[in-house]
Amino acid sequence: MDSSKTPVLLGEEDFRMLKQFAEQFSSSAKSHEMTLSYELNRAIVVEDEVLPPCCIRLNSYVKVRELLSNKEMEFSIVLPAASNIKENKISVLTPMGAALIGLCKGEKVEWKMPGGMKSLEILDVIQNPS
Repeated sequence: MDSSKTPVLLGEEDFRMLKQFAEQFSSSAKSHEMTLSYELNRAIVVEDEVLPPCCIRLNSYVKVRELLSNKEMEFSIVLPAASNIKENKISVLTPMGAALIGLCKGEKVEWKMPGGMKSLEILDVIQNPS
């Protein structure tokens, strides 16, 4: 990744919570691309009230498409303690959660996943789904 990539846009509350988790990892990860720490270091932090509703934040319900296979996936991005694959809740500390947090509907991201590089397009973002 480089600075020409789409910026990560986070609200103040999410940024504070995520920073605490990121600091639990080694300091060498802070500059390593494709980590939550790297994304936090390049994030634009705004007041929670002005963060656009189409941006992915903690507890957002997200619908994405994997560009190569055209497969669609739906899930919520949550803190590690709330993750539950059966309920489609993935941790922000997973590669996919870290790749998507702070991005917005319509954006595309390429990220290294356990199975190799994946290219995802964000199709929809819903805040606090009921």
